[in-house]
Amino acid sequence: MNLSLMLNSVGFYQISKLSMIPVVCVMEWIIHGKNFSREVKIAVAVVVIGVGICTVTDVKVNAKGFLCACVAILCTSLQQISIGSLQKKYSVGSFELLSKTAPIQAISLLILGPFIDYFLTGKLLTDYKMTSAAFAFILLSCSLAVFCNISQYLCIGRFSAVSFQVLGHMKTVCVLTLGWLLFDSALTFKNLMGMALAVVGMIVYSWAVEAEKQTKTSLPSTLTEEDLKPLKEGVAEIPLNGEAKV
Repeated sequence: MNLSLMLNSVGFYQISKLSMIPVVCVMEWIIHGKNFSREVKIAVAVVVIGVGICTVTDVKVNAKGFLCACVAILCTSLQQISIGSLQKKYSVGSFELLSKTAPIQAISLLILGPFIDYFLTGKLLTDYKMTSAAFAFILLSCSLAVFCNISQYLCIGRFSAVSFQVLGHMKTVCVLTLGWLLFDSALTFKNLMGMALAVVGMIVYSWAVEAEKQTKTSLPSTLTEEDLKPLKEGVAEIPLNGEAKV
């Protein structure tokens, strides 16, 4: 996604992030056969439209940027779905799964990172002059990335990949709000309407998911009294000591 941001405009980058939600929904339907209720689909659409209104401005794209965005969307969606699937399949916690996958990700980044960086910038990592300030910011970035990964694994393990994507767009609303409060960034009527629509969509999504869970857990009994009568008689004939009658 960062490579897509470097090659495309900010507007197309925001569109790529917004497309993650429907892509995750489609991939969960294809891989796991998961169906979403009409309320969930409507809520997701409201969130996407709201965030799109307040963030998408100029849209410029090229062939390389479009290809990078497509690969990033598919890989990120598959990675997030796999996190939830592995936790449920092997009954492992978020921290345990993160401890197994983080070393693999770190090693692959150490091996491929320098080559990709040279391909993009034409400079080697050894050419960079390291300063104390740069080292401090790198250390801060790594620390924040650890907490970000932990929150990702916890959220997906507790809820789902779609819920993580929906909640992730709350970050956009918070960034716009904090920018207005701390840095006097301008908030237009369009931004306010988009933020309000996104928040309403998130609230509706939370209600829809909770209602869907209650519908699945509450299984009403369709047996009549006549159907239950033979079962009650069979239970009454069983001796208390557990020995069968001869």
